[in-house]
Amino acid sequence: MLTSLNADVWLRFSQFPTVTDVARAFADRLSGPDYWTDLTDSLTRILTGFLLAAVLGVATGVLVARSRLAEDLLGPLLEVLRPIPAIALVPVAILLFPSNEQGIIFITCTAAYFPVLVSTRHAVRALTPVWEEAVRTMGGGRWRILGSVVLPGALPGIFGGLSVGIGVSWICVISAEIISGQYGVGYRTWQDYTVVDYPGVFVGMVTIGVLGWLTSTAVELLGRRLTHWLPRTSYVPGGRPPRRVRGATALMPAGPGTKENLPHDQLV
Repeated sequence: MLTSLNADVWLRFSQFPTVTDVARAFADRLSGPDYWTDLTDSLTRILTGFLLAAVLGVATGVLVARSRLAEDLLGPLLEVLRPIPAIALVPVAILLFPSNEQGIIFITCTAAYFPVLVSTRHAVRALTPVWEEAVRTMGGGRWRILGSVVLPGALPGIFGGLSVGIGVSWICVISAEIISGQYGVGYRTWQDYTVVDYPGVFVGMVTIGVLGWLTSTAVELLGRRLTHWLPRTSYVPGGRPPRRVRGATALMPAGPGTKENLPHDQLV
């Protein structure tokens, strides 16, 4: 409404394209091949860098949390590198890698790596020692503890870091495409800005937002699937009481049918 009325009340909405202009530009882009090429390039960069960051971040987080030697050797270095914005590494990527494509994937991976690392490290350190002691008591070794206790117990925290990492990856891949890319949603958005095509700029912004939402939702759904064994609350304020967990025994007063009055053989 403000853009259609060309409102200028300190904020200059008269400079903005209207919703109709953006929708028309969106329809034009969807009918052309460049839009889908940019979409494919950005998604490929995101998925490649994010998967690398997920593997490296989880591995490093578990290593640092479980090994005192690794914490002493890698901890200070990681804490020095972590505050550096990934977009500040663009000059390093340009000098280090032979192609811009590899440099963009490196920046995307670096952006997602540290959120995954930190969340994994905290999740592993928060695990109760009783679980590990129980596995050791039953004869389990180091790898058994890692597969049965550490990774399953840390999954909720790991996926929290993955959800943050995928969002940060989108921010940095768009910035990297603007600086050193040749194709991609970020590159196309910047090109539209340089030629004063403001509806095209808003098309790029909407595309980035939708892609970020879809990838974050995919990570969240995968996390729910892999942590389906976690207890889920069904409490609704002002609604029905919590759902009873299957297999749980409710507290009941002693009576003819309760276990307090059952014969020993039936109780067993």
